[in-house]
Amino acid sequence: MNNSWADFQAAEPDFAATTRQRFEKYTHHVLATIRKDGSPRVTGLEVTFRFGELWLGMMPNSRKAQDLQRDPRFAVHANPGADASMDDGDVRIGGRAVEVTDPEAMARFQEATEAPQPFHLFRVELTEVVRVGGEGDELVVRTWRPGRALRTVRRR
Repeated sequence: MNNSWADFQAAEPDFAATTRQRFEKYTHHVLATIRKDGSPRVTGLEVTFRFGELWLGMMPNSRKAQDLQRDPRFAVHANPGADASMDDGDVRIGGRAVEVTDPEAMARFQEATEAPQPFHLFRVELTEVVRVGGEGDELVVRTWRPGRALRTVRRR
């Protein structure tokens, strides 16, 4: 199973749409990677949805790119916004970042996004998508993992 963005959309179209809208509301988000010594690194990042995939692009030889080349596990947290309202909920995606080095694929991405060259490009393989938000007087946590049904937990 590929666990691509398209797979997530096919399995849970409404949840995927809500997640994508949340990420597209703001440009900059927070990426967590694993440093060489095993400690976490948190950095800013833009995400891109194109061609049925979720993409992470970054400057050449950046520390976060080096982290992902060494250990592809990551989490990206959607920008929470300008205030404390969290009207659209709190959304994060976890997965594995697969580096794309094929010149044709990179050229296609660059043409579609006008990404400055040179750049590192990673395609996301999803392992988890989580949204936490308020609905009335309840806190609602929705979690999707590949091969499993969407799980919803409600807390008062």
